[in-house]
Amino acid sequence: MRAMEKHLTQAGYRVVNVDYPSTSKTIPQISTEAVAGAVSQCRRGKLQPIHFVTHSLGGILVRQYLQHSALPWQGKIVMIAPPNKGSEVADRLKDFFIYRWATGPVGQALGTGPDSLPNQLKPITAEIGIIAGSKSLNPLFSRYIPGPDDGKVAIARTKLAGMKDFIIVPSSHTFIMSHPTVLRQTVYFLGKGFFDHEPEQDEENQLSPRNREAL
Repeated sequence: MRAMEKHLTQAGYRVVNVDYPSTSKTIPQISTEAVAGAVSQCRRGKLQPIHFVTHSLGGILVRQYLQHSALPWQGKIVMIAPPNKGSEVADRLKDFFIYRWATGPVGQALGTGPDSLPNQLKPITAEIGIIAGSKSLNPLFSRYIPGPDDGKVAIARTKLAGMKDFIIVPSSHTFIMSHPTVLRQTVYFLGKGFFDHEPEQDEENQLSPRNREAL
């Protein structure tokens, strides 16, 4: 999230970029320690809205945190590639030793069944913008996922009931948080409460008709 941290800082936000032990603790444990700790850091100084910008599991951690806490001072949430309804990859690999070793308790909690943790969380009241990826760099995992996906999460499973806005970016799960469109759209949503749905113009489309003909 370093590119996102830099982009938000340049946009005038004070950023707390949180790391957490995603392979050794449960989602409730991580949420209590990492998310609550970050909110505590953000509360120092004058009262300001506290926004959350998350990638993948981070969205589930924030949802877990908000089960028992209020969103501080009317902040907004941008979730990037969140497995809000779980992932078929977790369903398929949960019993494999290497997967269990690599993902820990979290990997066992991210399935698509009704008993999975994401599907047990209650709705949260907040302005939520969700960005999903549509480009996979992992054809093996994509074989497990019905419909368009980012290599780990189906686009359909990123969505939440009551979300304020939703966009799709042609990027893979692993790198989507650094995609230029995602960086721009995140700042846009935090400022306005919705995404910019005007089509992005490339350099050629920005040329005048005369210059385009000359090309």
